[in-house]
Amino acid sequence: MLSSFINRGGFGGRRSFDSLTEQEILALAISSEEDDGRIYQSYAAWLREDFPDTAKMFAEMAEEEDEHRRMLIDMHREKFGETIPLIRREHVKGFYDRKPDWLVKPYGVDEVRKQAAEMEEQACRFYAAAARKSTDAGIRKLLGDLARAEAGHIGAAMQAQKTHVPQSVEEAERATEHRNFVLTYVQPGLAGLMDGSVSTLAP
Repeated sequence: MLSSFINRGGFGGRRSFDSLTEQEILALAISSEEDDGRIYQSYAAWLREDFPDTAKMFAEMAEEEDEHRRMLIDMHREKFGETIPLIRREHVKGFYDRKPDWLVKPYGVDEVRKQAAEMEEQACRFYAAAARKSTDAGIRKLLGDLARAEAGHIGAAMQAQKTHVPQSVEEAERATEHRNFVLTYVQPGLAGLMDGSVSTLAP
């Protein structure tokens, strides 16, 4: 029952994945690729100043997601025409969620990389399940190809990290992250303690 990527539980008013038509599956895939591309672009922009190597990795991943989006739109145009149904993750019961980038960023660059790996794994499972559900040969082939591409992205992301983020660079990025934390939180807090503007006592 597609339990590899669909959580159990009731969500009133949402469609089940099994009830989606092939057109709706393509539409869901298109909107998901658009969302993931925007998340990667946001990560790249956020990291560009302090972590340029990791930012480059995410910029490349955003380009890959955009290419997937174009392939899906071309398939939709061929099979169903120009009008793409509006269906997003939140419209499908139990469909995997995406953490907003503003929830991930405060936890640092390592958490951002981890989140990206989880995103690629979830996308791979979605495409594999969607391909099994499809009865149209062309759609089934495209979804299967995208499942393999997303599976490759997990390894490619690791390789890209080695290429763009070798150990020496990763260590430097962690040092920068630590320095930014100290400047943003620790030093102002210590200054407040010194001048008495920050109380160490409970009210």
